[in-house]
Amino acid sequence: MTPPIFTSLGFGFGYVLTTTEEYVEDIFSTYVYTGNGSSQTITNGIDLNGEGGLVWVKKRSGSQNHRLQDTVQGITKSGISNITSAYETSATRVTSVSSTGFSVGNDSDVNENTSTYASWTFRKTPGFFDVVTYTGNGVAGRTVAHNLGSVPGCIIVKRTDTTGNWVVYHRSLGNSNTINLQSTGASFSSPLFNNTTPTNTEFTLNNGGDVNGNGGTYVAYLFAHDDAQFGTNEDESIIKCGSFTESGSGAAVTLGWEPQWLLIKRFSNTGDWILLDTMRLMTSSGANGLYPNLSSAESATAAISPTSTGFAYGAGNLGNGDYIYIAIRRGLMKTPTDATDVFAADKEVSPTYSKTFTSGFPVDLTVTTLTSATSSKYWLNRVTGTSDRLVSDSTAAAFTGQDNGDFDRMDGWYENIGIAGDAISWMFRRAPGFFDIVAYTGTGSATTVTHNLAVVPELMIIKKRNGAIGWAVYHQALGASAYLFLHGDSSEGASSTFFNATTPTASSFSVGTSTYTNASSDTYIAYLFASLAGISKVGSYTGTGSTLDVNCGFTAGARFVLIKRADSTGDWYVWDSTRGIVSGNDPYLLLNSTAAEVTSTDYIDPLNSGFTVTSSAPAAINALNGEYIFLAIA
Repeated sequence: MTPPIFTSLGFGFGYVLTTTEEYVEDIFSTYVYTGNGSSQTITNGIDLNGEGGLVWVKKRSGSQNHRLQDTVQGITKSGISNITSAYETSATRVTSVSSTGFSVGNDSDVNENTSTYASWTFRKTPGFFDVVTYTGNGVAGRTVAHNLGSVPGCIIVKRTDTTGNWVVYHRSLGNSNTINLQSTGASFSSPLFNNTTPTNTEFTLNNGGDVNGNGGTYVAYLFAHDDAQFGTNEDESIIKCGSFTESGSGAAVTLGWEPQWLLIKRFSNTGDWILLDTMRLMTSSGANGLYPNLSSAESATAAISPTSTGFAYGAGNLGNGDYIYIAIRRGLMKTPTDATDVFAADKEVSPTYSKTFTSGFPVDLTVTTLTSATSSKYWLNRVTGTSDRLVSDSTAAAFTGQDNGDFDRMDGWYENIGIAGDAISWMFRRAPGFFDIVAYTGTGSATTVTHNLAVVPELMIIKKRNGAIGWAVYHQALGASAYLFLHGDSSEGASSTFFNATTPTASSFSVGTSTYTNASSDTYIAYLFASLAGISKVGSYTGTGSTLDVNCGFTAGARFVLIKRADSTGDWYVWDSTRGIVSGNDPYLLLNSTAAEVTSTDYIDPLNSGFTVTSSAPAAINALNGEYIFLAIA
């Protein structure tokens, strides 16, 4: 944690002890980038200049070494996790650090022109990560102090002045066994950690040259385990070091939260170390793996997918045996304060089939369609991956026959869904209080599904992925015994089986026995939205047939508006400020239709506090005493 801050009360009367909350996004980052062959600065928001830490870089698009560089030894000094060689100094790899990230030179390991790279930045923080250097004395029982502030779950030790193994202690292996990071080998009995469990202040070493040769120089990277001191209430963990056993049937591993980064190794038998992260996609249909013990390029590996409470893998995805892992919690943990950090709409004026949309943040959900021609509304998300495409104007199952785009961009996404012409993409980022995505498997009987929205969902959109059936919609104004269909224009229906007649909570939502939401063994995707002050508003209004102001609590108007009539038939109308929410005509599209954009109507107008429904709006938007639901984003 950040050290306590003593704040003066004034008038010399004393001080109040306060603390500063820390979140996973403050101290860890996965950042992907494309090399330019010269130099570039990576701005990932991690303060390495003031706090120190580790930068780990690996080329994705080709064979190149893993480079680990830390601020304690000096950021220009690097080790290679896939070989045993000594650390070496270079002015062309990671060259410097700052309060917002790091810079790289032109070395091909970190910045070859047009090559793609992944970087993982770990900030030194009690309860999360620490870096320690020391000189060996060759004496068994040697202790090394650390500042992790908790008992390490994993320690990686490397001799830096000469060749030596990357020796790994992991709590699940015990203090009498180790495993090597540069090797495919299984764990083995070893006294290198002196058969002594580390404490919250030190770890103990034997006299082996890999960890404590007399006069040798060493670096140790320490990872915490389940230290619950993060988040708004300073009671949540962000890292866990654990183990699981695969016996051929697949399993779900429970962490208590959703991970964004995994390092996995089978220790009961040989096998590569597997490094996964959600920026490079971890999904049930496949994952993009890098391997700390290999210099090889990124490649498809075991299909391991995050869940809202951990991660899961199917039968046959991993070889049978016992595995260890390090898992880091998904960000954002922090509630957003600016809507532009979590929502963007971008229009691409292009006749080509592939397009790049800019958001300013990593995209978790995109809904994309042509604007000036007939087109489906294509839904793609990071959780199930870009090979899993749904369309909201159809009941069809997810189309999985092609790669539909690329989410591994820090400021947008690249689409390849085969729609030539001008297009709009509405892009959403998951964040507490605003938006969440949950993939789950149906049980066929009433059950609850855990989510990470952190507040009660007010709008839920659910679609079965592996079969043809409609999109089910829950809205708080209608209650849990009612539903709407996103793929059609019908009015609300009544049923206790869609959402089990149970209002969702801040941690879960309920589904009944309906095949729309919970058929046994079928796979589903759920999109959850909530009202967040100044960011979003999930609401309802009663039509007047005349001009009607809808107050969303915004200060500069809505950039996105979705409206549906609930008590009678009506389409799902969408407006956005990129195409125009103005005092005149406003182009709209329909989520439930392939119809082209309509540009000749003036159904809504701008309003600083939200939006205005005009008197010229049809019954589907503003009939006298009509009941309407909406989602608006500032």
